[in-house]
Amino acid sequence: MTTVHLDGKSLTLQDVVNVARKGYKVEIAPEAKEQIKECAASVSEWVKEGRVVYGITTGFGDLASVVIPRDKGRQLQENLLLSHACGYGEPYPEDVVRAIMLLRINTLTRGFSGISLETLQQMVDYLNLGIHPVVPTQGSVGASGDLCPLSHVAISLIGHGEVVYKGQKMSASEALAKVGMKPVELQPKEGLALNNGTTVMNAVAALCIVDAMNMMKNADVAASMSAEALHAVPYAFDRRTHDLRPQVGQGVVAENIRRLIEGSEIIEAFKKDRVQDAYSLRCLPQVHGASRDAIGYVKEKVEIEINSVTDNPIIFHKDGDAISGGNFHGQPMAMAMDFFGIAAAEFASISERRVARLVDHKLSDLPPFLVSDSGVNSGFMIPQYTAAAIVSENKVLAHPSVVDSIPTSANQEDHVSMGGYSARKGRQILDNTNRVIAVEMVNAAQGMDFRAPLKPGKGSGAAFKEFRKHVPFYEKDQFMQPLLLKSLELVENGTVVKAVEEAIGELK
Repeated sequence: MTTVHLDGKSLTLQDVVNVARKGYKVEIAPEAKEQIKECAASVSEWVKEGRVVYGITTGFGDLASVVIPRDKGRQLQENLLLSHACGYGEPYPEDVVRAIMLLRINTLTRGFSGISLETLQQMVDYLNLGIHPVVPTQGSVGASGDLCPLSHVAISLIGHGEVVYKGQKMSASEALAKVGMKPVELQPKEGLALNNGTTVMNAVAALCIVDAMNMMKNADVAASMSAEALHAVPYAFDRRTHDLRPQVGQGVVAENIRRLIEGSEIIEAFKKDRVQDAYSLRCLPQVHGASRDAIGYVKEKVEIEINSVTDNPIIFHKDGDAISGGNFHGQPMAMAMDFFGIAAAEFASISERRVARLVDHKLSDLPPFLVSDSGVNSGFMIPQYTAAAIVSENKVLAHPSVVDSIPTSANQEDHVSMGGYSARKGRQILDNTNRVIAVEMVNAAQGMDFRAPLKPGKGSGAAFKEFRKHVPFYEKDQFMQPLLLKSLELVENGTVVKAVEEAIGELK
C-alpha cells in the first residue's frame, strides 16, 4: 500500500519517511472526518452565539483582550497568517516540507482544532499533488509552536506565497490554477489551527531520528574497521563486563562490536601483546552506548509528539469548552533535540580521535599518515584536519538552545523554547557527524590494507570488502575530496551497513 491513512493517533516514523521521501499519498480516515466536522460545527455555533473565545472572536497574543466583530472573523484568520509569514533564511528541503504538511494534517485530524474538513482536505490535496510551499528556516522561537514557518505553509492554501510544483518555484495562486483548485476561504479558528503548534520542529526531529538510526550503525561499523587497523584487543567488549553495568546502549554496542570483529586474525595475532587500548577504542561501547540511549529518549518524545494535539485553544466541543492552554510550547521537543545534538556530536568526537590514532605512526604501528613513501606523499594527514574542524564546529552547535529563552509578543509570551533552532542545529550536527564517520571509514580501510595477509573479522571484513568496491586503496597523493565524498555517500545511503548485515545479520 502506498497510502497512509491519518487518524491523528497512529502515525509512525516509517509513515513519515514513506510520505516525506517515498511519495506516499495520504488520506483522512473516515472516523476522523466525523470528528473534524462536529468540532468545526461547534465553533461556528459559538461564533453565532457571540461567545468570547481566544483566537476566534479575539485578537492574538497580547491582543487577546481585543474582541473582534463577527463580520471580520475571516479577515482575522487571513491577517494572522499573512502577518506571521515573515521568515528569513534558506527554505527547508522538500522532504522536511512534506513531513511538516503530513504532521500538521495528522494533528488536525484529531478533531480538537476547529478546522473544517474542506480546508484540511486542501492541504491533503497539496501533499498528494506534490505542491510544496516554500518555507524559510528562520523565524520560529518555538513558543506558540512554529508560528512563522507554519504560516508560510498555510498562506499557500489561500493563494499567497510561493510553492514548488513539478520542480519549479511559482506563486501559490499559479499552482492552484494549474491544478484547477481555488484558494480556501478560511472559517473561524482555521488560521490559528493551521499555524499554531510544534509541527516544524517535530518534522525536522522525526527525520533526524530516522537518519540517526543509520548513523549509529555506521559509527559501530567504522569503529570496528578502526579496531582492525589499530590491531585492538578484544577484552573491552567482553559480555561479562557489560552485564555488570547493564546500560542498554552500552550492551548493544559491545555486542555489535563482538559480532563485527568475530573471527579476526588481526586481533587474534596482536591480543597477546597488550591488555588494553586507548579510550577511543576501549570505551567505545560506553560512549556510543550513552549516545544511543540519549537518541532513544528523543525517539520516544518524537513518537509521542507526532500524534499529539499542539495548537491553541483546544476545542473540546463535546464538553462545550475551548481551553487556552500551552500545548503549543515547544519545550519537550527543544530539550529533546538539544539532547539529540549533544548525543550525535559525541559520535563524531570519538570517531575523530580514532582517526587521529590511525594517522599517527607512533600510536598505530602503521606507515605515517597511512601512505607508503610518506614525505613525498602527505597521505591522510589533512582529512584528519577536516574531521577535527567539523568536530570543533559541532562543539559550538551542541550548546543548548532551550536555555536561551527570549520574551516575545509584548511579554505575553515571556518564555519560549527555541525548539525550531534546536531541531535545525540537531540536523546540522547529524550531517556533520556522518562526514566525520566517512573520514574514519576511509582511514580505517586504508589501515586495514596494511594488515594483510591477516584477515579481519567477518563483519568488519564485509564492510572493508564493500567499501573497496567504491573507494580504492590510496597508493600515492591524488585529489582527495572525491574519495571522501564517495565515502560519505556510502555512509548516508547505508551501503556498507547493508553489506555487513547481509554477512552477519542485522545490527542493533
